[in-house]
Amino acid sequence: MTAAWQRKEGKNPAGGLNAKGRASYKAETGGTLKAPVKSGDNPRRASFLARMGNMPGPMAKPNGEPTRLALSLKAWGASSKADAKSKAAAISKRNKR
Repeated sequence: MTAAWQRKEGKNPAGGLNAKGRASYKAETGGTLKAPVKSGDNPRRASFLARMGNMPGPMAKPNGEPTRLALSLKAWGASSKADAKSKAAAISKRNKR
């Protein structure tokens, strides 16, 4: 049986992993995943948005439903890959001041 973080029960319907998914990931790999930073100028948020803004793949499935990428970007406050890149740059710029 696969770990919860790889199955539906460990995934947040709005994107990313839920607490159970993060716990199962830690149990399987030893890695600690933090909960999403959905707003503000946190450097972790800027890093995530920059990384996910450059991910390959579509934002919607062939049937029109959003992909996990689109859901994750929305959960972190971005509406598209281009929006994620611009928000990441703006957050990084503000943090350098």
